[in-house]
Amino acid sequence: MDAQVTMNDAHAVLRLAGRFDFKAHREFRDAVDSLLGQAGTRPLQVDLSEVSYLDSSALGMLLMLRDKAKAANKDVALIGVKGSVRQVLDIANFSKLFAIS
Repeated sequence: MDAQVTMNDAHAVLRLAGRFDFKAHREFRDAVDSLLGQAGTRPLQVDLSEVSYLDSSALGMLLMLRDKAKAANKDVALIGVKGSVRQVLDIANFSKLFAIS
């Protein structure tokens, strides 16, 4: 998986690409720490448009991001969600936990 953090005005975007599974744990955690370390940013967006696969460990990592962001008083939205990634998020009822588009 590839993870890139970009800043746009007052919000930050974490762009993920490839397979989002347990092997991506360290890279995802490092990107999250970088994202949450940015002073002055409130809304965080996780761009999943280039993610080809998502498993249960990825769901756990997204929940970890949500908890860390909440502790830092920041909101998280999942964007670019489509196909099988959307199906997995829908089955896990993530629309109750995240803004998804």
